[in-house]
Amino acid sequence: MSLVIRSAELDDLDGLTELMYEYIVGFYKKPRPATEKVHHLIQMLLEKQNGVQFVAIQNGKLVGFATLFFTFSTMKADKYTVMNDLFVIEQYRDTEVELQLFLECQKYTQDHEFAHMSWITGTDNTRAQRFFDKMGSMKGDWVNYSII
Repeated sequence: MSLVIRSAELDDLDGLTELMYEYIVGFYKKPRPATEKVHHLIQMLLEKQNGVQFVAIQNGKLVGFATLFFTFSTMKADKYTVMNDLFVIEQYRDTEVELQLFLECQKYTQDHEFAHMSWITGTDNTRAQRFFDKMGSMKGDWVNYSII
């Protein structure tokens, strides 16, 4: 089985859009955003100014993606990455595909001299929590809030 992990490219637009809908609507059960909005987000990430997106390709098929956004920490007075997404289709969860996508995000963070990488996951996503624990990560001290 040949596995390729690389930065997303314009040629990935259709497959990545399909995967993002599977992630947003299928996995997280959230409303389907307009295709134009998803394409705009992908295009912005292709520019690598505010973030970057990686894809996992197994035997020529797009099977996962990960997204890093760039931001800053006042407490560290430094820049850091937020891994906003780490998604692989079900049959590739808990496999080398998921591991390599995560490691690519970690490597990008280190190679580009970000202070650290952070992320959140759903409280009910215990499978992902086990994966992150296995990767040596620590649960943070902060409570996550949002407003609509």
